[in-house]
Amino acid sequence: MNINSKEFYSHTLHTTDGDIGHVKDLYFDDTTWAVRYLVAETGTWLSERQVLLSPNAFGRWDREAQVLHVKLTRKQIEGSPLIETHRPVSRQHEEEYYRYYGWPGYWDGGGMWGMAGFPLVTPPTGPEANRHHGHNQRDDVHLRSTKAVTGYHIEATDGAIGSVSGFIVDVKAWVVRDIVVEAGHWYSGKEILIPTRSIERICYNESKVFVTLSKADIQRTEEHEVVKAG
Repeated sequence: MNINSKEFYSHTLHTTDGDIGHVKDLYFDDTTWAVRYLVAETGTWLSERQVLLSPNAFGRWDREAQVLHVKLTRKQIEGSPLIETHRPVSRQHEEEYYRYYGWPGYWDGGGMWGMAGFPLVTPPTGPEANRHHGHNQRDDVHLRSTKAVTGYHIEATDGAIGSVSGFIVDVKAWVVRDIVVEAGHWYSGKEILIPTRSIERICYNESKVFVTLSKADIQRTEEHEVVKAG
């Protein structure tokens, strides 16, 4: 099942022994588009502290009630390593985080989720598997915030076509399937879904997302792949 990240931000996070706050942001891997973490806004419970939650901890998702169940206790989350969410999350911080919970690192192994095999998603193949998305892949800076990338301009092969307004997340596989683009006047003010497989790269210095499609390609998009704005 898919959900727009904008809808997901307000969802309540419920642990095995109570609520801990709500979803504030999503961090995705800009090489595989896997959602690596949710940023939890804990409010007064942890003195306004924000914490990261990995899909390894996710349980049942109740869309109607807007609740994501988390298979952790409040005490476990309270004792988790501090991560400064206003800065890029480094591999060093991730290793400490995964050791704390006893999970195998997704960076170990050949799949999108390493040797853990969760969620069951195959890694990308073909040219896109080796693409660099605006940074050196040896660096720790590989996670990106959906809120930070929202508003980035979209560059087709023949010019600008709009800006990022959301991300369509598959909540079974925990991977971003499409980006939602506000196309503006050139396409009747519609919002367009562009598959992440059509994204060539993200340029963070220019705040732009480059896609491998032309405006004509987008106009030929099947009706079910185009949604009305708003």
